[in-house]
Amino acid sequence: MALSDHERKLLAEMEAALEQEDPRLLSTLTGKARTKQGSRALLGFSIFLVGLFVLVSGLIAKQTIIGVLAFLISLVGVLLVITNVSVKTSGIQGKKGKRFGIGSNLEQRWDRRNNNEI
Repeated sequence: MALSDHERKLLAEMEAALEQEDPRLLSTLTGKARTKQGSRALLGFSIFLVGLFVLVSGLIAKQTIIGVLAFLISLVGVLLVITNVSVKTSGIQGKKGKRFGIGSNLEQRWDRRNNNEI
């Protein structure tokens, strides 16, 4: 369904206001800017690949020290990727926000019992 002229104008005004208030949020939502976490994860992946290349080179040269150092380089790369590509929950949900998990139903019942909302 196409937008009317009034709706397009209103949407453009909202985008302009959002860009003025929080340009980082807008760039994140539109995908135009890479975040620091994404850059660090990419750096970690690159370090991991370099470590693997050095590891294979050490195996070909039959040098144990090179293999051990290459393993450590690869490990550092993997740690960078793992620490920067983690799913983090935002603090947006309030006190009564929906919870997901194994015991969420039991937790809700417990909260209702404690608040006398049976």
